[in-house]
Amino acid sequence: MTRILAFFSLAAVLLGLALGGFIVMRTADRDRFAACRDGAIASGETAGIGGPFSLVDATGARVSEREAITKLTLVYFGYTFCPDFCPNNLSRNAIVAELLAERGVEVDNVFISIDPERDTPEQVGDFTAAIDPAIRGLTGTKREVAAAASAYRIYFRKAEGDDEFYLMDHSTFTYLMDPERGFLDFFASDVPAGQMAERIGCFASKL
Repeated sequence: MTRILAFFSLAAVLLGLALGGFIVMRTADRDRFAACRDGAIASGETAGIGGPFSLVDATGARVSEREAITKLTLVYFGYTFCPDFCPNNLSRNAIVAELLAERGVEVDNVFISIDPERDTPEQVGDFTAAIDPAIRGLTGTKREVAAAASAYRIYFRKAEGDDEFYLMDHSTFTYLMDPERGFLDFFASDVPAGQMAERIGCFASKL
């Protein structure tokens, strides 16, 4: 009886150690990037950002999220007639990619239009090429654009005004995505390029 009790006690201890190790490993993996973020992002909040989409690029070729995000990628939603935030944010994101390239870190840039009525593939291609030819511009039908925006929790709405020269109200965050882990972080419009590069470099070092 004593031997049986000792056996079960030892088994319980070993099981406890195994479960404890598993929990520690899962916690470490979940918190791996905590030091890279500017502020706390709960793990549950990240799961709902990003997802499947099917859009077209400047050539009219169909592009899925798997083809658009093959490495660390900055994803920004906007429109080509945007007078300020969109060109400014995309220009900053292009500078971030250049700063990281100097450190040997490859980062792609993707621009997704939220104005399918005016943003044809050619229009999007001309817009991104004028800022940085390395930016991949994507657009689609109203339904396809709405699905992509919903996956990234993007707010957008056509503002009232001139039928031809209307503006779009929309979210202006840039999302850092990874093909394996999905959403990693987001950056507001007022985050400088140097600070973004530092934070993204931190993520890259922990992948």
